[in-house]
Amino acid sequence: MALTVGVRAGVLVPQPANGATSASAAAAPSLRAVMGSSASVAELPSWARALLGRSRVARLGIADDDGAPRVLPVTYAVLEETIVTAIDHKPKRVPADRLARVRWLRARPRAALTVDHYDDDWSELRWVQAIGRVTILDAAAAPEAIAALTGRYAAYRDQPPRGPVLSLTPDRVLWWRA
Repeated sequence: MALTVGVRAGVLVPQPANGATSASAAAAPSLRAVMGSSASVAELPSWARALLGRSRVARLGIADDDGAPRVLPVTYAVLEETIVTAIDHKPKRVPADRLARVRWLRARPRAALTVDHYDDDWSELRWVQAIGRVTILDAAAAPEAIAALTGRYAAYRDQPPRGPVLSLTPDRVLWWRA
């Protein structure tokens, strides 16, 4: 049997896909009804801004050469209305500008960046997702982005990211919390 997902009291609840639901499930709000959205990071509620500020890693969702979804963990910083990440000094098999993620984003310059908080107390669950266009910049052309990243991550202070910088400008920001 195929299932969809509904939300009841802040908890995701599987429901039959054919629309046959119990009276109590039918009264539960949809995920869209409990999820917030805005056109910019500046419009986020305070708890969502705080989540972006304290989380140390995000997941960058992009499409590969075959159009298949890929999700990569990344460091990030919020810089005005953009969210930036950069290719850093960790060992790579190819030059930074030829890495798969850079190549994929050049071909399809849209991405989703998700920051979440998990807790065994599910009333503490929350996430923020920024969806939009990614611009690929040379690190020398993006000193503010490099400064934001080095200010946020101690490992970058001794050896700042060499780039390129991936700058996501959201056209939609979604958020949810239990």
